[in-house]
Amino acid sequence: MSGQRLDQALAQLAGVPRAQAQRWIEAGRVAVNGGSARPSQRVAVGAEIAVDPPDVVPLAALPESIPLVILHEDADLIVIDKPAGLVVHPAPGHPGGTLVNALLHHCRDLAGIGGVLRPGIVHRLDRGTSGVLVAAKRDAAHTALAAQFHDHSIERVYVALVRGVPRADSGHVERAIGRHPTDRKRMSVSARRGRAAETHWRVNRRFGKSGVAFLEVRPASGRTHQIRVHLTSAGMPIVGDPVYGRGGDAFGLRRPALHAAVLGFTHPTSGERLRFEAPLPPDFEDALAVVALREDSV
Repeated sequence: MSGQRLDQALAQLAGVPRAQAQRWIEAGRVAVNGGSARPSQRVAVGAEIAVDPPDVVPLAALPESIPLVILHEDADLIVIDKPAGLVVHPAPGHPGGTLVNALLHHCRDLAGIGGVLRPGIVHRLDRGTSGVLVAAKRDAAHTALAAQFHDHSIERVYVALVRGVPRADSGHVERAIGRHPTDRKRMSVSARRGRAAETHWRVNRRFGKSGVAFLEVRPASGRTHQIRVHLTSAGMPIVGDPVYGRGGDAFGLRRPALHAAVLGFTHPTSGERLRFEAPLPPDFEDALAVVALREDSV
């Protein structure tokens, strides 16, 4: 195997598809001679390859009766208002109780392109993020929607409560994002092999007494944890974020103060431009009320 790409060598050694070997490497589950690894690196004679494969997950997601807030549904797709705390698809540690399980129960069938654990899933929201999400019910719809996300023709508007009160009324962050160099569960703008990412933000309201600001955020790309990482790198970590911020109970909010407020796209069959909005959930509204009351107090 000397001289082979690491992903090829690992696939042969572990008896898994090359794509799976690549996912293990990119997730930081593979070390070469005790150090970090990348799929394309060449395996030298005598190299020591250590692998920490993820836990075995079920072969397929099963339907579960989980309530959904449906904003729109037709033969091609379904748009839902995802609550905070709901994981999008099964994964190690979350074999059930996910949005996919709920969609399979409601729709009976979803587009198969996403695979047995991610049927119909075109994009994701983090577990702690609430708001608008679209899923495909047919393969053709999945392909068309995925192309719009890839081309960045999707309209996406988020709102966030962040620590820090920026002087500027608006701004943007344009920094590549990749796996954190030492903590593989996090993303970072300091990664050696990051992917280009850009996020635009605008101040909706400042709360000087609490040291926070309410922002409108528009990501121009779709990297993992992009908004959370970019705002943190700009000195504005999201309130309640346990990974990139302080976490904990902030203004009564027990999750990151991030909400996907708007999602707009072209319908894959009719060609009609659609736009959906999800109102702020009660926990987010209550947190804003707390900081507003503090701001207006004498």
